[in-house]
Amino acid sequence: MPLIDQVQQEMVAAMKSQDAARLSALRMLKAALMKLKVDSPKPIDEAAEMQVLKILIKQRTDAAEMFRKAGRAEQAEKEEAERTMLEAYLPAGASEEEIDAAVAAALAETGATALKQMGVVMKAAQAKLAGKTVDGKALSDKVRSRLQ
Repeated sequence: MPLIDQVQQEMVAAMKSQDAARLSALRMLKAALMKLKVDSPKPIDEAAEMQVLKILIKQRTDAAEMFRKAGRAEQAEKEEAERTMLEAYLPAGASEEEIDAAVAAALAETGATALKQMGVVMKAAQAKLAGKTVDGKALSDKVRSRLQ
C-alpha cells in the first residue's frame, strides 16, 4: 500500500479518536506527499516517499533544537513528538555492526586509503546499507575515522 493511502487511513483513525497531535503530524506528512505528487511528473516511488520523510524528520529535529535554545521547551517537546511519530514510517535502522561491516566492505571494495577518496567509500557504504535508515553524519564519521 502506498504511504499516502496509509497516512489517509491513519488520519481517519486519529480523527475518530480525537488525537489532535497525531492528526496534525499526519496532515503535515500528507501535505508534503501531495506536494511531491503534484510537483513530480512521474509516479512517486518508495525512495521518494522515504526522502520526504527524512526531510520532515530533519526539520522537526532542527526546530526542536532551536526551540530548546530559545527556552521554549513545550514547543520543542511537540516537535520531538511529531518527529517520533514520523520515524515510525521509516524502515528499520541499521545497527552499529551492520554499519561497521558496510564501511569495511566498502573500503575493501574501493581500495581507498586517503581521505580524498571518502566520497567513493561513502557511496559504496550507502549502497550496501540500501533499504535501511542510516544517519549520514554517523556514517561519514565512521568512514573518516577509518581513512585517517
